[in-house]
Amino acid sequence: MISWLCDAFGFRPQAVYEDGSEGVAHAQLTLADGMIMLGSLRDYQFSQVQSAPAALGGTTQSSYPVVADADAIHHSAIAAGAEIVIEIKDGDYGGRGFSCRDPEGHLWNVGTYDPWKSDVRRQRIRRVSR
Repeated sequence: MISWLCDAFGFRPQAVYEDGSEGVAHAQLTLADGMIMLGSLRDYQFSQVQSAPAALGGTTQSSYPVVADADAIHHSAIAAGAEIVIEIKDGDYGGRGFSCRDPEGHLWNVGTYDPWKSDVRRQRIRRVSR
């Protein structure tokens, strides 16, 4: 999955610790100024409170990596075999993005909307604080 995430979305491995059983105990993948952390399901305490999407009948939450060029990532995700579930489009809230499933069934929303830099966010904060 780490190789797939790197190919599809452009993540770069910052640290990968194997678990000794052909899995990953912990990995840190970077994308621009952001980072995700992940690991394989295995027999330890944290795995008792999570499940793979297939075991649950679907995804229960998703990640949203902010990218500079959603169209380029869309193309690389398709080339990597992602199942596109929402085609790339401009969002009503600003930005451009799409949604896809990875080979393990996890849902990824990928787009250019960055709430830290958005004029929409600043306008909403002003409205709430009045």
